[in-house]
Amino acid sequence: MNETMICAVGNVATQPVFRDLANGPSARFRLAVTARYWDRDKSAWTDGHTNFFTVWANRQLAANASASLAVGDPVVVQGRLKVRTDVRDGQSRTSADIDAVAIGHDLARGTAAFRRTGKTETTEAAASSPRPEPNWETPTGESGTDREQQPEPAAVA
Repeated sequence: MNETMICAVGNVATQPVFRDLANGPSARFRLAVTARYWDRDKSAWTDGHTNFFTVWANRQLAANASASLAVGDPVVVQGRLKVRTDVRDGQSRTSADIDAVAIGHDLARGTAAFRRTGKTETTEAAASSPRPEPNWETPTGESGTDREQQPEPAAVA
């Protein structure tokens, strides 16, 4: 697919809003991304224009983002950029959304303590059930014909 993937570094501008919908959990928050540049006249860093994005997260990312993020947190968001234009009250408005694939705290500006979420029952059951080791050995024939005559290994469910 030809989608515009971006990585935005900024601050959480609004408290994440979590919703448990029919098709799975969803969360959204506003991200403020401010450009900074070196002002030679002042010999100091200066804030430039601030862009605001609405960040959308789904499924487990939504639950983890809503539990982990607060207003003002520095974050890095990677996802698909979606620019929308609509008309409200006779005025054309343009908004930029990010359909997030990954969200994390910006460790260049602070520390974080990572905690894994609990495993689901199906993941635990699959991990605990014994699975036979596949046969990784290759036949020792000079030509490739020996491989064709050997039976295929049984499929693992």
